[in-house]
Amino acid sequence: MKKMILLAALCSAGLLAGCNETADKPAAGAASDAGRSATLPAKTEEASPVMDAETLLTVNGTPVTRTMYSLYFQDRMRNVPDAKNSPELQMSVLNELSNILIVAQDAEKKGLPERADVAASLYLLKAKLLTQIAIQEHAKATQPTEEQLQQTYDDEYAGQSNTEYKARHILLKEEDEAKSMIAKLAEGADFAELAKQHSTGPTGKSGGDLGWFDAAQMVKPFGDALRGMEKGKYSAAPVQTQFGWHVILLEESRETAAPTLDSVRGKIMSSLQQKALASYMQGLRDSSKLVFNEQNTKPASLPAAENPAAEAPSEQAAPAPEKASAEQPAQETPAADTATAEKTAEEMKAASE
Repeated sequence: MKKMILLAALCSAGLLAGCNETADKPAAGAASDAGRSATLPAKTEEASPVMDAETLLTVNGTPVTRTMYSLYFQDRMRNVPDAKNSPELQMSVLNELSNILIVAQDAEKKGLPERADVAASLYLLKAKLLTQIAIQEHAKATQPTEEQLQQTYDDEYAGQSNTEYKARHILLKEEDEAKSMIAKLAEGADFAELAKQHSTGPTGKSGGDLGWFDAAQMVKPFGDALRGMEKGKYSAAPVQTQFGWHVILLEESRETAAPTLDSVRGKIMSSLQQKALASYMQGLRDSSKLVFNEQNTKPASLPAAENPAAEAPSEQAAPAPEKASAEQPAQETPAADTATAEKTAEEMKAASE
């Protein structure tokens, strides 16, 4: 950011002199910028010797400061990422900023800030900016210490080990179809070939290969079935999940060591920062007084037949999904296959690292 500010800042009287030279023609860098050329009005008075070093120029007495210009320049460049910084481009942006202030001053003279919708928009823009900065400042002031990182690691990661599984599966729509696959396997059929021919999931073309994964990443019935299987064996009975019926082959399993602190440092840091922010927000919320205008905030009532929210929840309503994972999408989609939503072996490895 400092580098951008240094590049963007107008650091010499020579550049200000260039402003006068380009006052009656578009800046060289403006033509390629979607036609957004901007020209400063003709100079009406010489630069005042009493201007401070932070002020680049004034617009009807309002100073355009280096800080103001740098912020605008950075924001402007986000919209033209391919633009090359140059004195001409800097002058073009300065012209734009000056014109914005000229029009804004005219809007103020016309009383637009007092209009209800404009006033509300200005208040919201100010509130959003202050909120963003306040959160950033709070995050800087509450950076987790090394001791906190180590303690969280010890509590949540150290000493832990997990079992990873390498498996294949055949996904079918009907239980009878799955039972038929098991019968064919008992007769000596090749599991991968059956998967290629009959599996309805995306991994069917690769013989149902799911690669290495943690059972916790799977939907619960699939993961539970794996934990009770022997290496080299296939499931004796079809396993049902929300995706259909599975025949599973457990090829290998292995124990994995706990991750190192460095490998999960970023994850722990993010978690602690989120907790600190949540605590900060909750503290502000608890100390704030919110008074609702019941007349304006009370929702209009609907007839019972048209108000589903008023009905008692059905006992047959679908339960909340298990812990989300690659094999546990919240809803079934055509691209999502079974236990790992049909993640490839490479994706499963990345998910477990």
